[in-house]
Amino acid sequence: MAGKREFLYHQLFVGAEPDGRLTATNRLLILVIILAVAAAALSTEPLITGEWHHVLLISELVFGAIFLLEYVARIYAAAEVPGPGTDWQKRWRFIRSPLGLIDLLVVVSTLIPFITADAAMLRTVRLLRVFAVMKFGRFSKAIREISSAIGERADDLIVTMALAGVLLLVGSTAMYMTEGHLQPDEFGSIPRALWWAIITLTTVGYGDASPITPLGKVFASVVALCGIALVAMPTGIIAAAFSDAMQRRRDEKLEELRRYLEEIEEEEEVIEERLAEMTRPGRRRRPLPRKDK
Repeated sequence: MAGKREFLYHQLFVGAEPDGRLTATNRLLILVIILAVAAAALSTEPLITGEWHHVLLISELVFGAIFLLEYVARIYAAAEVPGPGTDWQKRWRFIRSPLGLIDLLVVVSTLIPFITADAAMLRTVRLLRVFAVMKFGRFSKAIREISSAIGERADDLIVTMALAGVLLLVGSTAMYMTEGHLQPDEFGSIPRALWWAIITLTTVGYGDASPITPLGKVFASVVALCGIALVAMPTGIIAAAFSDAMQRRRDEKLEELRRYLEEIEEEEEVIEERLAEMTRPGRRRRPLPRKDK
């Protein structure tokens, strides 16, 4: 039993082979997650009826069973997690962890429509199955690197968001004062003008509302130009932080390689010293022990 538990721990928690490749179980789980999310998206299409709808229902049940089996296996293998506590304490710790709660949410949201009646509210509950895609977090080092990069540059991003908020408020106020009396439906209040400011600042520009006065057009141009800069700023901040994280990762690998080469050199020096002692002139060889006849 201990051998099976260690195998499951390596496949589900460690998740990677010594060469860095994902384990076979994790590769299979990634495929299942992709198919489950695709089935959840297709199940919202009302034109899919009849036989194909039945296929989607069966596939959802199969995916739910797979996620349930994975969840039970993780609870069982959690006893192998290094750290203090008994086997059941470690398992309870995993159940309460964020990854354990995500796994539980995926299982419940997948299987609950098959347990109770398929009421209108449960059709929205079925959409929670897209939480399966969150399980990718444990498979991707890139996601962890991005999260770390965002955390390191949190102060810079907060300042950028604050500038964006100030610009939105100033822009919507200016449009309310210049266009509110002429276009009350679009700019009759600051909250109404705020919709236009958000669309303009993010460079989307639906075109459902636009200024008609010269002064309003000037304010709109300023907001649009500032929007280009504010959209580019967080992108550059995150890209720079991500580049720094990748560089640190490469430096760590180079440092590990350097230490490994130093250890090899030390071992070679020890071997050379021993060989020199063995070949030193005048060194007596120890007689071999005789075997009793």
